[in-house]
Amino acid sequence: MEGRFHFYEGYSMKEVTFPERIMYELGIKTLFVSNASGGMNPSFKIGDLMIINDHINFFPEHPLHGPNFPTGPRFPDMHEAYDHQLIKLADEIAQEKGIEVKHGVYVGVQGPTFETPAEYRMYRILGGDAVGMSTVPEVIVARHCGIKVFGISVITDLGGFDVPVEVSHEEVQKAANEAQPRMTEIFREIIRRSE
Repeated sequence: MEGRFHFYEGYSMKEVTFPERIMYELGIKTLFVSNASGGMNPSFKIGDLMIINDHINFFPEHPLHGPNFPTGPRFPDMHEAYDHQLIKLADEIAQEKGIEVKHGVYVGVQGPTFETPAEYRMYRILGGDAVGMSTVPEVIVARHCGIKVFGISVITDLGGFDVPVEVSHEEVQKAANEAQPRMTEIFREIIRRSE
């Protein structure tokens, strides 16, 4: 897919995650997700690639709320939302190609505002390394369908530090575009080696 439906745009969770339901029906076994996110880990810098190890769901509505789809159990297990074998493979590829990667927990929030300094600090205290307005609903539904997931966040802005940093949508897009070739290289190589 090119782009996605965002909850903050007014779409329902069913609409946001409809593509994953279609992917399941098409027989997709692995989902690659990427996003632009705000980094709150002090070791991060703009342009870093963060392999997502786990997530924290702060969306006000759960994508599995309502009648259970027969693609998975009523209460799906989420202990491995992001596939450990794919993460290991990505680390090997990154090392071989000389691509620096970080690891961390992605916090999914509704948006559409960027976070306040206090919110950044709160999410960091709760265990987050990066925060954004997507990804989590799609991953939950993919896992409910038994689809393996691998994800990367591009750190496009920083927050929660002593010196406040203003951010604009244009700056976020610029940082994401500059990091895209490195991320794409990892994705392509994972696909090549998994065939």
